[in-house]
Formats: sequence, structure tokens, C-alpha cells
Amino acid sequence: MSFSFVPDYSFRGITDVSAGFLKRLGIRFLMLDLDNTIAAYDEPSPAESVKQWVAEAKGCGICLFIVSNSVRQERVEAFGEALGVDSATGARKPSPKGVIQAMETAGFTASESALIGDQAYTDMLAANLAGALSIIVRPRRFTNPFLAVRYALETPFRAMCRNKGAIGFDKVCS
Repeated sequence: MSFSFVPDYSFRGITDVSAGFLKRLGIRFLMLDLDNTIAAYDEPSPAESVKQWVAEAKGCGICLFIVSNSVRQERVEAFGEALGVDSATGARKPSPKGVIQAMETAGFTASESALIGDQAYTDMLAANLAGALSIIVRPRRFTNPFLAVRYALETPFRAMCRNKGAIGFDKVCS
């Protein structure tokens, strides 16, 4: 549990994080941020590639859970239903409370949990404070100039992670 904006790993997008990679790290519980991680803010449903990725992760025995700061409960629940995963709104990241509550609800420890998100200042800090593995992805879409500036300010933290955006981890779970 550390106060750090630096993610453990970085990938281009959520579908680049393979179940095989997660299994090798001992991850059994994977929390997902919704907005700009699973889908852009204006996307009404998950893309087919995300649905397929979720099915592969579940097929490898990874339990998934959406942990969102959104107060738009209908949107979060709709994505959870479309993906067949549980969800929680109002997580209040960067506070680790929502992340810890998700782990407790699902019955997993921090050492077997990870969070994938698109923001260092909220998602990565919450995961790191909760003691879970932190994985950052590029945002699905820049919807306004404020977000573009915020992501630019996060660049140094993204550059300090272990794999620095490398891809090519095996896609097969073992």
C-alpha cells in the first residue's frame, strides 16, 4: 500500500491485457474502470472486442468487477449486465475504499487483485493505496481539452511503470 501515481504495468488498451499475463501474476480478481477504460464516455454499450476479452478472462477463471466513480448507476449497471459482471458506482477513487470494498465483496485479497484504469491520479492511486496491482491503459477517446491536458500531465507516471507500454504478452491462460 503506497501513495503512488505510478502504475505497475501499462498497455495500449484493455484488450491488450491478456488473461495469460494476469494469471502468471497470480491475479484472480480484476477490477475495471468504466469510463474511457471499457468504453468512451459517449459509448452506450461495450464494443464486441471488449465483450470477447471479458469472455476470455472469465474462461481463464478471472473474476471481473466494474468499479466506477460514475454516479450514473443506470450506465454502470447496463455495462455490467452486458458483460455479465458485477459493478459498483460512486467508488470515489482515488480513495481506496471503493476498491477495498469490491475486493471484500468478492472475497479476494489485494495480492490476488488488480485494477485496470485510464487515469493515474484516480485509478492507479486507488489501486496502489489498496495494495492491488495497478494497470493503466490509454483512454479510449479524448472527449474534451481538459482530459487531454490531464492525460498529458500523467505521462511521467505512465513512463515509470515496469513494462512501459510493451505488448506481446501471451494471450493464453495457463
